[in-house]
Amino acid sequence: MTVSRVTVLGATGSVGVSTLDVIARHPGEYVVHALTGHSRMDVLEEQCLLHRPVYAVVADAVQASALQARLHDQGVDTRVRHGAEALAEVSADASVDVVMAAIVGAAGLRPTLAAVQAGKRVLLANKEALVMSGALFMQAVRDSGAQVLPIDSEHNAIFQCMPHNYAAGLAQVGVRRILLTASGGPFREFSVEQLASVTPAQACAHPNWSMGQKISVDSASMMNKGLELIEACWLFDARPDQIEVVIHPQSVVHSLVDYVDGSVLAQLGNPDMRTPIAHALAWPKRIDSGVSALDLLSIARLDFQAPDDLRFPCLKLARQAVTVGGTACAILNAANEVAVASFLSARMGFTDIPVMIEHVLSVMPSESVQDLDHIMLADRVAREHAEKWLAQRS
Repeated sequence: MTVSRVTVLGATGSVGVSTLDVIARHPGEYVVHALTGHSRMDVLEEQCLLHRPVYAVVADAVQASALQARLHDQGVDTRVRHGAEALAEVSADASVDVVMAAIVGAAGLRPTLAAVQAGKRVLLANKEALVMSGALFMQAVRDSGAQVLPIDSEHNAIFQCMPHNYAAGLAQVGVRRILLTASGGPFREFSVEQLASVTPAQACAHPNWSMGQKISVDSASMMNKGLELIEACWLFDARPDQIEVVIHPQSVVHSLVDYVDGSVLAQLGNPDMRTPIAHALAWPKRIDSGVSALDLLSIARLDFQAPDDLRFPCLKLARQAVTVGGTACAILNAANEVAVASFLSARMGFTDIPVMIEHVLSVMPSESVQDLDHIMLADRVAREHAEKWLAQRS
């Protein structure tokens, strides 16, 4: 039996924790090489005690020293490192077979790209990496021969419903459109007036999924679906007009692919990230994920409706950004990250999120992407514009 060595970027987040749960169910098939975490050092410590990775990577030297001392006291010889360079190195390490890219936001771009450039099997949960660097990222995949398998439940569902040769082009393989499902989040039936007064606690209380704060707010604003639309364009070489977003409150149908012969293929399952993680980790095999079987009789009904762009303008902004191309998506992502952080810290309201993003997009014309440094510059300047907008409102 071949043993796969796995690095988990963002091990202390919800996807990272689920990944380690799946790995623990298959001893002898997977070995944890490295774990990384930005916060929640208590969780990372427990993970190191259980999985005994060669490396753990944290944000700074203070965290590294403290964690190293605690692990040493407990007889764990994991080497603790810190910083961006260490993240990239454990992602590209020659002994690693699989990299779970689950760092949230722009911070995940460089280590994820390092894994791609090293030709790894990359389990892509960090959608922002592809949103920011689309063309550059996919060119790196082609140049290195890396295997990128999507972890977002929607993109993983699309992958499962696509023909094996979809890279030849959607029209060539008979795909008419991709139907990207969205739960609609906790506010899908709220009025615009109600949305103006929602709190961070309400926005983080997703009705179906257990997720971190940032992605929960993105789901509530439907920016998460906008980012997923951009990601789907790159993953499946699709035009924005070939992707339709459909609200599906039950989160049972994770996405669908519509074929020119009238067939529509869908992937269904309980809303648990361990299903796409297990699928991508073992692909093309199937392994136990720990997820219970779907009981359609207890669900009884599946509902679908169109999204409301007036109530959730973030989706429209994302579609506009990917249509424009260039640095527009990196600008959109950066502005959204600042907006979400500002909302969570009570510096602005929920309905201010799309207003801030639209402002930053309006003052920063899109440019043709030159290289990674150009993308990161656009990201930095967009954040500065977002903070300036916020300061002017205070």
